Amino acid sequence: MREGLKFFMPLAAVFMMAACGDDTNGVDPQPDPQPEPPVVSAAHAVAVMDITTENGAPIKGKEKEDYVNCTITVDHPDDQWDYTGTGRIRGRGNSTWEWYDKKPYRIKLDEKASIVGLAAEKDWVLLANFRDPTHMMNTFVFELGHVMGMPYTNHSRYMEVTLNGEYIGLYQLTEQIEQGKNRVAVDDVEGVLIALDVDDGPEHSSSKDNFWSEVYQMPVCVKFPEDIDVTGIKKDFAQLESAILSIRKSKGNAAAIKAGMDKVRELLDVQSFIDFLIIQELVYNVELAAPRSMYMHKDKGGKWVMGPLWDFDAGFDFDWGTMTDGHHFFEDYREYVLGPDPIHHAGSYWVPEFFTDMFRSDEFCEEFIARWEEISPLIMTEVWANTEKYINAAENAMVRNSQRWPIYFPSDSWPQQEISFATEIVNMYSWLSYRVDHLTPIFNRYIQLD
Repeated sequence: MREGLKFFMPLAAVFMMAACGDDTNGVDPQPDPQPEPPVVSAAHAVAVMDITTENGAPIKGKEKEDYVNCTITVDHPDDQWDYTGTGRIRGRGNSTWEWYDKKPYRIKLDEKASIVGLAAEKDWVLLANFRDPTHMMNTFVFELGHVMGMPYTNHSRYMEVTLNGEYIGLYQLTEQIEQGKNRVAVDDVEGVLIALDVDDGPEHSSSKDNFWSEVYQMPVCVKFPEDIDVTGIKKDFAQLESAILSIRKSKGNAAAIKAGMDKVRELLDVQSFIDFLIIQELVYNVELAAPRSMYMHKDKGGKWVMGPLWDFDAGFDFDWGTMTDGHHFFEDYREYVLGPDPIHHAGSYWVPEFFTDMFRSDEFCEEFIARWEEISPLIMTEVWANTEKYINAAENAMVRNSQRWPIYFPSDSWPQQEISFATEIVNMYSWLSYRVDHLTPIFNRYIQLD
């Protein structure tokens, strides 16, 4: 048993005692002392949320017009975090809403409130994590983002949810990504929050808030400000794109590359860009290629900054062939998004060159490698240890959730084999452990690219 998976140890100890008992001379041996159950902090404890819609109305859709009035009650092990209030609820998500029986939801409270210790706001998200058999993929990345200092990284709280008297499983409560004092705190007038997202871009919306970026032709949705002429934002973003493109156009000229990087630094927080890419490659988040759910923000008079981080249940070597009928992850830790050679797209996916052109700069590669050397020793120690606290606290809730929403490996044989969340957490730990070691020599070669 791997050291990092302590949440299995109490049960394992019981089995070992039963197997090793000795009744010599008819005297029962004294049992070995049992390990104390882990102390669960309020932030990691699983709460119970009860949602009752007005007149028991069903939640039929995920558009703004689909909101249904509701009352929400949260019963938390720490009584100080109990909550009762009113608001509205609707569905959310794209494939997660359309394809899976366990639905994700968005909640809008009538009044701003702190929910389970998180900063007060009206808008909250309940992630179903149906595709994620560990329930921990987003949480792991959020914890990594906090350790790396990524700005405005979301938090995780877990709760078992009852909707109109029906138990609907274990959910992850987190903040809605939006502009606000307690969210992405960019300026109320001149701040900008955008998403690079093919599912929310010009092809799928007539909104004037969506456009194709001028240089790299990426799908952009302006999340804040809303309902404005985006010409200025489009022009501002094109300046950043042009600075990045100039590095490729330098054709290897060292002085031109240096000038291009200097210009990029005037417009972009390069540290956040490096951290962002490290995270995408570490968890093999193929959504970078689309792109989907890639957020950026810019404060008044400031630089473009990557984040907040969002949506990682298509990472961890997800098998897209099981998209609608299964949940297969962790097969191979040696696959890539950026790849051994980001410049020439040697990964499994063609990532927009907005994310790869800076690897033509030795200066950028050196910073990337140095940051990996700094953060990689913390991934399976500090970051996993933080994630493990949620695992320990949610073990019983995961059992109940798996009884409500059993999931199976795709198979032509019968009966199908049910996926165990406990086994998948072991697989997640192993996959990450091997991947951290595997990526170090891959990243170290970036400086040698032509």
